[in-house]
Formats: sequence, structure tokens, C-alpha cells
Amino acid sequence: MIASCLCYLLLPAARLFRALSDAFFTCRKNALLAKSSSTQVEGSFAMAPRGPDQEECEGLLQQWREEGSSQVLSTLSEGPLVDKGLAQSSLALLMDNPGEQDAVSEDKWSSRQLSDLRAAENLEEPFPEVLGEEPLPEVEGPVWTAVPMQTGPQYADCAALPMGALAAEQWEEDPAVVAWSIAPEPMPQEEALIWPFEGLGQLQPPLMEIPYHEILWREWEDFSTQPDAQGLEAGDGPQFQFTLMSYNILAQDLMQQSSELYLHCHPDILNWNYRFANLMQEFQHWDPDILCLQEVQEDHYWEQLEPSLRMMGFTCFYKRRTGCKTDGCAVCYKPTRFRLLCASPVEYFRPGLELLNRDNVGLVLLLQPLVPEGLGQVSVAPLCVANTHVLYNPRRGDVKLAQMAILLAEVDKVARLSDGSHCPIILCGDLNSVPDSPLYNFIRDGELQYHGMPAWKVSGQEDFSHQLYQRKLQAPLWPSSLGITDCCQYITFCHPKRSERLQYSRDFLLRFRFCDVACQRPVGLVLIEGVTDTKPERPAGWAESVLEEDTLEPEPVLPRTVGTIQHCLHLTSVYTHFLPQHGRPEVTTMPLGLGTTVDYIFFSAESCENRNRTDRRLCQDGTLKLLGRLSLLSEEILWAANGLPNPFCSSDHLCLLASFGMQVIAP
Repeated sequence: MIASCLCYLLLPAARLFRALSDAFFTCRKNALLAKSSSTQVEGSFAMAPRGPDQEECEGLLQQWREEGSSQVLSTLSEGPLVDKGLAQSSLALLMDNPGEQDAVSEDKWSSRQLSDLRAAENLEEPFPEVLGEEPLPEVEGPVWTAVPMQTGPQYADCAALPMGALAAEQWEEDPAVVAWSIAPEPMPQEEALIWPFEGLGQLQPPLMEIPYHEILWREWEDFSTQPDAQGLEAGDGPQFQFTLMSYNILAQDLMQQSSELYLHCHPDILNWNYRFANLMQEFQHWDPDILCLQEVQEDHYWEQLEPSLRMMGFTCFYKRRTGCKTDGCAVCYKPTRFRLLCASPVEYFRPGLELLNRDNVGLVLLLQPLVPEGLGQVSVAPLCVANTHVLYNPRRGDVKLAQMAILLAEVDKVARLSDGSHCPIILCGDLNSVPDSPLYNFIRDGELQYHGMPAWKVSGQEDFSHQLYQRKLQAPLWPSSLGITDCCQYITFCHPKRSERLQYSRDFLLRFRFCDVACQRPVGLVLIEGVTDTKPERPAGWAESVLEEDTLEPEPVLPRTVGTIQHCLHLTSVYTHFLPQHGRPEVTTMPLGLGTTVDYIFFSAESCENRNRTDRRLCQDGTLKLLGRLSLLSEEILWAANGLPNPFCSSDHLCLLASFGMQVIAP
């Protein structure tokens, strides 16, 4: 027994740690979002057979747990031929860089390594006799099941995910279905392994591993059976129902330009091929009728996104940002559900205006819902969908307000009906403003008094009150040359239309011969003798102001309210921005690890008379009805999944999804 223990101690440290690390990390994690209609796993997600080498790996892992890692490492450090620093550095490398270990590959185990491991496995209780300790109770090891991944050329970098262990004992219908599982038994806290190495601190394994698809579980909140303001259920009567998704998908160029924001992510999950596959599976799973995307890189759109979405049944419109920017906004819809009436790209850049010198854009579509033939001669009002990505700079709230005013003016023009009212409107996108900020309140309430307000306060993203010199908003916010009123309408739509053309008689026009303007010599007029060298004489008795009462009516001067802007679109937010079951705010993105909400879906619906700001699901008849929404997550939940992006959410934003109903009008 002593001889066998000495032989065990004389094993080279590097070889032993290499064997242990290969055994521990042979079953590497592979995860993909998948859309599944049953609890069975098919195709490339079938379980791999458990070969003899895999059983040896599990036996070695079980022995490691039974004997205790601290005892093995302490025994190695006391051996005469083993360097303690080498053991520590090997363990640090093993713990810090698990992603560099090879994937599941049985041929990685050489015959020499397997013989060494078998020799170590055949030792009979060396530690209790050498160290004089009681044998550890037998603990059953975890059951590992690995899954081979089939990677095509379009998903070349989507297979390996070096993340923590997941536990998924049963496959369920889920937007994030994992492709492997490990189900360890939770260890009591007093028996948890602790690594007592200098410089590494105490690294204690978590008491329980939770699958990512359970951490990031997002529930569908159904409002279709809840009564409206009149006490009627939303399902009463025929309705045209559709779903809309708004998603900032994180342009690859922007991610690479700000790589310091994604240091917490493994490089594999930041690869565009991996992210593209995840995004497409997410689109396919939720299957919206209208898809509004932000930060869509132009080359990715034309080469991959647009062809793939077209194969999924979408018709797509794209608007790239102005200047040298490489990303933009896209709105896609299913032609089987809607017919396009008009599409209006919106550019916020205005040459010569310092307030509007940024390259952000928007896109406004007017869609006609297609009613099934079985409903007979019925109709549905058109639907106006607006998508935008507003400037990020937290200090330039004045720019954000001006950009939003331009978008609202375009929406007012597109959604305006012949009687002056507006058709149902959905406005969504990344507004780079937090809930209850002045910009958010302006969209929701339809009015904002901005004069004297610090520019940083408009979006509420950051607090710059400590700065001595702050940019403050002055009235008017934008010049009249922009052609937009303080009510966020184009000036042409505010002028009264003349019923008929004015007709002038010959005698009236001849009276202009001797008006004050006609009697003034133009600057630079060429002198021609007998023609331009004399000044016309005013007839006797001709009054200088004779034409004053006959001149054309001047264009109406639109009064501008001092320091106040308004709109009349009556928009309401789909989300309430708070999770009552968790007591935490909702989060749509996590810049620098801080959760916040900047993405929204607004829709035109009148709130109830009680004006309950905590629940905006109830609205009056005759407008869009919110039938359901996909719940958001809290900051703590996203922290448990290592923030954003992560292996299942391939953007630094969460997608927003809502279901709406429109009233069907009979003839």
C-alpha cells in the first residue's frame, strides 16, 4: 500500500493536471436557441452514445469528487519531485481558461494518459492512510450527456460555448432550448469544495446550477380576456390580430468599435455567424407579423438578413444612417397579412443646422391589414408603423427632442386621414431615454415645457448636474426654416386650403405699373437710353398705398408657444417598466453592467379616465387594443446570465414583442 502511494505521488504534476483537466472539461458546453414543438430532441440535437472512454472520464471525475481536490493537491505539493508553484499555476490555468480546452473528442486521450489515469484510478484508498483522515463519504457524480453539433458554412463559429454548467433534465417548448444538459446534485454548503491556493482567493462552486433558459425565462402576458373601460372583453366581436417585434440587434461594426463594453463576453458568442444564427432562430420562434429592427449593418442586411427574412415570408424596407455610418433601421412585414400603402424614410440630418447635424434616421410605413375572405365585406383601418433609433449622447437632449419632432411630424402626415383624424399608430425603437424622463413623458402625454431645461435632463440617462456650464434648452428649440410647428406638424398641413383659384381682372393687374416697387430702379439694371434711363412718373392723384387694400392675403403666421412643444397622436406605452412580482424595474439593455430601459413600443390608444399610470393595458374602443406582451427581465436576472450579450441573447438589448387587435368595421 505504501509503495502504491509513493508511485502515485511520483506522477509528474503536469501530466496529472493535464489528465485531470482533460477529464473535467472533456464534456464541453454547446448551446443553441432552437424552436421545438415537443419535448423530444431530434436531428442534430440527438444525444451522443456513451462510449467506454466517456465512462472512464466519469469514473475519474467521480473519484476526484470522492477523494477531495484539496487532499490531492496538498499531497502533490508535499512530494519531493513535484513543484508546488507548477501545481498552482496549472490549477489557475484550468480554472481561468476553461474555454481553451478541447471539445468532446475521445481521440484526445492518448494511451499514455489513459494508462496513467487507470493507474491512479486503481489505487485503493491512499489518502486516509497517508494523511490519517477518515475516508470521505461516497458521493455520486453528475450525469453528463454531450451533444454533437453539426455546423454548416453559414454557422461556422456557432458550436462551442465555454460557459458554466447547465441543468436541463427535460426538454420543453421554450425560446431558448439548450442542446445538452448536466444535472449535478446540490451539495450541502459545508461539503462544498474550496480551493485554498494563494493568489487565487477562495473560489467556491455555486450550490446549484440553473439552466440559462430558466434564468432568462420570459412569460407571455395575455390581456385578451381582461375587460376594457366599458366592461366588455377584448375578444368580443371580430378583430384583426397581429404581433409586432422591436429589436436592437447590435451592429457588428458598432460592437467592434466599442469592444471595451463586451469584455465580459467570450469571443465565440460575439462572432457574427453565431449571433446571426441565434437572431434568426429567435425571429422564427416568435414569428411576428411586423418586425422593426435597429442597428442593422448594411452589408449584413443585404447579404444575410434580407434574404433569410424573405425566405421566412417577410417583405423588408431598410434605411441606412446618413453620412459614413454603416448601420440603419429596417421594417419588415408579412405580405400575407398586410398590404403596403406607402413607405417614408426619415432623415434627421439638416445641413446648416447645428441642432440637427447627426446621422440618425427613421422609417415610417403605412400598412393596410388584409381581412380574411370569410368575414365578408368588412374593412380595417390602415396601420401606421414608425421605427427609429435616436441619438445616444446623454448630453444632447435638445438634439433628441428635435429628432423626435421630425419623426412625429412624418407620422402625423402619413397617418392623417381625409377627415383630419389619424389611423392607428405604433411607434417603436431605441429612443435612448429612460422611463419618466422628459422625452418619454412628451411622447406619452403629448406636451413638454422645455424652456430652461438642462439638455442632459431630457433623456435621463446620466446626471451631469455637477458640471458648471450646462447646455440649456432655449425657445424656440428649432428655427422656423425646419418647416415644423411646435405641434410637431409640417407647416403645409396647417395652412387652410383655398376652395378655388383667385382670378384677377386686367384693370387690377395694370394698377401695379406705378406701385412703389415698380417705380424703384433694380440694382444692376443695364442702362439703355430711352428705356431704362428714365423713371416712370406717378399719375396725378395716385395714392402711394392704393394697392394696400387689394394685395393678396398674407400667409397665416403660425403662433409659436414659448418653450412648449406638443403633439396630438395619443400614444401609450406597451410596457409598464416595472416587474411587480420581483419588485424590480424592467430592463431592456445593460450598458457597462447597469440595467436600464431605452427600447419602447408606443401605440395609439386612449387611457382610461382613472389615468392609472401603473397599468396602461386598458384602453377605449375604436383604437388599437393591447392583447398581450412578452415580459421583460430585471437587472438581477440578467446578471445571473452574465449580462448581455450571452449565449442565448445575441444582442446587448432584449427584444420587445406585443400582440394587438384592431376593430373590424362592417359596411
